[in-house]
This record gives sequence, C-alpha cells and structure tokens, in this order.
Amino acid sequence: MLRNAAVRAAQFSGRRFQSTTVNPVLAHAEQTFGKLPETAQREEINRLGEIMKADWHKVSIEDKRAIFYATYGPHSRRRVRGKPGDNWKVFIGVVGTIAVSLTISTLLRNSIPKPRTMTKEWQEASNEYARERNINPISGVSSEGYKGKGFVQNV
Repeated sequence: MLRNAAVRAAQFSGRRFQSTTVNPVLAHAEQTFGKLPETAQREEINRLGEIMKADWHKVSIEDKRAIFYATYGPHSRRRVRGKPGDNWKVFIGVVGTIAVSLTISTLLRNSIPKPRTMTKEWQEASNEYARERNINPISGVSSEGYKGKGFVQNV
C-alpha cells in the first residue's frame, strides 16, 4: 500500500508533463528557424504538426516553444521589413503631402474670382429688396426694430 502511494505520488509530480521524446524537434527555435532554408522550414513545420497531433500534455516545453515560433514568430513573411528611421520618413511624407495639398487648394481657391452676388453692394441691395417686399416680417430684415446685418456677410 505504501508502495502504491509512492508510485501515485511520482505519477502526479511535475515529471508527468515532460515530453516522451528525448530530443526536441527544433532546439532554440528563435535562433535556428529563421536561418533554415525555405524547404527545411516547411519540413520542420510538418514535423511540428505531427507533434501537435499527439497528447499536448506530453509535449515538451521546448517543442511547444518551437511550435509557437513556427506558427507566430517573425520569420519569412512575418519578418519586420522596416528599417530604423522608416517611421520618420513616413511621418515627413504624410506631413509633406498634406502641406502640398493645402497649398494647391489655397492657390486654386484664391485664383477664382468671387461671384458678383458676394459683393457688399449686392448684399445691401438684397436687404433693401427684402424690406420693400416685406420678406420674413416676424424675425427677418423687414420686422420692426430689426438690428442685424440681414443678408450682408463678412466680405
């Protein structure tokens, strides 16, 4: 009975989670996987896929790390392609593009003459026309005691 208790204690210790394989498929995956040629990487991914089909509790920590790195690590197409200083280039490019677009927009807007209805004389004449015709007699230009500008805008 005491022997059975010792066997059960050994079974439930941390040793049961160790891998059944002696050698991990890809030791130090972070350093070695990215240096492998494309075909060797595919072979390693296939081998790791076979390991993943096994009982997950029996897979070693190194194999789990290799599987995670092969799946999500920064290699091949997942590699960071930018270089140091690229963020500043993008920022300067965006600011420059906005500045050029604002300059072109301002130049185009100022090069077109204002319509004749936007002159101060025309707008004052519109006020007189509204008073003669009694347009908006409750709260507009033709109301009693009106003190606003009417149709005159900032010209």
